[in-house]
Amino acid sequence: MSEPRSAPTIGQLVLSRRLQALRERAGLSRDDAGGLLRVTAATVRRMEMAEVALKIPYVQLLLSAYGVPDDEAATFLHLVDEASKPGWWQRFHDVLPDWFGGHVALEEAARTIRSYEPHFVPGLLQTEDYARAVLTTGEVGRGVPGRLERHVALRMERQSLLTRAEQPPVYWAVLDETVLRRPVGSAAVMRAQIDRLLEATERPNITLQIAEFAAGHHPGTYSPFVLFRFAVPELPDMVYIEYLTGALYLDKPPEVAAHMEAMDRMVAQAESARRTREILAAFRKDL
Repeated sequence: MSEPRSAPTIGQLVLSRRLQALRERAGLSRDDAGGLLRVTAATVRRMEMAEVALKIPYVQLLLSAYGVPDDEAATFLHLVDEASKPGWWQRFHDVLPDWFGGHVALEEAARTIRSYEPHFVPGLLQTEDYARAVLTTGEVGRGVPGRLERHVALRMERQSLLTRAEQPPVYWAVLDETVLRRPVGSAAVMRAQIDRLLEATERPNITLQIAEFAAGHHPGTYSPFVLFRFAVPELPDMVYIEYLTGALYLDKPPEVAAHMEAMDRMVAQAESARRTREILAAFRKDL
């Protein structure tokens, strides 16, 4: 009934959420919706979570069952058709893991991105050489020739959202001091990477903070995570947590609130943006 894909567009994410809201407004369960389409409730859930592409004939059936007026249904179906156009990242389907595709789509649509990184410079701020050195040490660096460079190219293209002319997102990152002290590549690679971070601090939509060792334990020392906030009301705040072979996407209010609170406490505890520039400059001088 539906085609899986590695990375839904933001339009598909929004429409899937709207489809769920229309079902709930009509007082129907996923079992009810599945019965209309002769599919399981699990398939309806996948449609509403944008895990599969929405098919026009099935959406038409659902909209009719949900009591959506004809003119509103026609608009919805037009949006489904428009949203099916692939995002730029789908050009990298050969190297883009299924579990990371959603992250790229969320980055593109986010109004605010806040992240904590205890190990490496965040991908949105890495230089090519730094990214290549990081990726070489992982699973990406082994196997098919050329795969590594495709991953590097994907990471570099993701970064363009921070400098785009139209409504770039606000990006706020807290980096553990470990990020600066862990050598990645040669000294020259590290110098260039710190130069990139210093350049980033000059952009009005980017804020960097360093969580120094001297400040002691803080709420984020458990794992890296990213918080997304969107301008469209259909999308709730989301948390992205990556692990070795996959990732978690959390959107339940208690889970998001816990990560928001941890981020706020880290921001309050970490060095100021002005002091961060001084720390970066000092590390650059010592390399």
